[in-house]
Amino acid sequence: MSVAGHDELGRHFASRVVAWQADHGRHTLPWQQTQDPYRVWLSEIMLQQTQVATVLAYFERFLQRFGDVQALAAASQDDVLALWSGLGYYSRARNLHRCAQAVVAQHGGQFPRSAAQLAELPGIGRSTAAAIAAFCFGERVAILDGNVKRVLTRVLGFAGDLSVAAQERALWNIATDLLPTQDRDMTAYTQGLMDLGATVCLTRQPECTRCPVRDLCCGHHEGRPQHYPIKTRKLKRSQRDNVWLWLSWGSRLWLTQRPEQGVWAQLWSFPELDNGATLAELSKAWPGQAQPLSPFTHVLTHLDWLLRPVRWSLPEDLSEQQVSAVTAPLGAGRWMSLDEALSTGLPAPLRKLLVNSAGYPVSVNLKG
Repeated sequence: MSVAGHDELGRHFASRVVAWQADHGRHTLPWQQTQDPYRVWLSEIMLQQTQVATVLAYFERFLQRFGDVQALAAASQDDVLALWSGLGYYSRARNLHRCAQAVVAQHGGQFPRSAAQLAELPGIGRSTAAAIAAFCFGERVAILDGNVKRVLTRVLGFAGDLSVAAQERALWNIATDLLPTQDRDMTAYTQGLMDLGATVCLTRQPECTRCPVRDLCCGHHEGRPQHYPIKTRKLKRSQRDNVWLWLSWGSRLWLTQRPEQGVWAQLWSFPELDNGATLAELSKAWPGQAQPLSPFTHVLTHLDWLLRPVRWSLPEDLSEQQVSAVTAPLGAGRWMSLDEALSTGLPAPLRKLLVNSAGYPVSVNLKG
């Protein structure tokens, strides 16, 4: 498929998007009206798979703590993960930190000015690189994030399966062909496509009557815009069921750092046990007793995770040696006060559990 088969679309699409963005697009988001690549990059990473309303508060907190790429590069990963806690998809935060360090170490603290060079940095894919290059440096380059894929596949009636790499490449080629001819329109066009996908061309209930290109849209003419984009490869969901051991000694909690790969990678969390029988076996010689709390299911993109918190308070008069005998089978970890725990990178449901137990008036986003 190519734009050659869509002559009218090729002539009018970009100009319609640019004009619509000027009158109806979003103009007040804090990462707009700037050509600072640090702020644009930060917003693009945060907005991946996350709603604007959620990102707004995190974006401001990040800038208050890490005002530029040098400050972010100099931070510890724990500090970065702590600020990210609750935003979800934590690999983004780890890549954000690595990318900042690469920009400082390899580029003297200045972001590369081309999409091709930006895409070589950790955690910056082709579409994110293009957005930074278009917004900050005026490069004539196409983006293809989730919102834009939805807009273009519906307008084009793109029948290719985007699970197939060749079909995604074909859509990239068309997206490039559709770019406005005037470089000065690149920012408005790029933002306009994002805004159309986010506010009009919605996943389940597209508001076609508000769309500036509905008369050019194949999906609208077919009466089935929700049919696009086509992606047949579905993510397989799995289930998990674990005991979450809330072990305390006086005012401190025992937390372990999760592995570098997998769910909640490198965050600090309660020890995770296979089941109640495992806890019963481990705790045979422990002083005190188990206090089961209400179980809950934490829903992740690919996983429904039933977590069963169990509190176990060790007597304060235990010796260090006795306490070490308790924690030894639980893996490497350390004791933290509640304030220390809340200042480090924690999974969102753990942060909520601790905040609620302390009676803090804090609202926690449950993306983990």
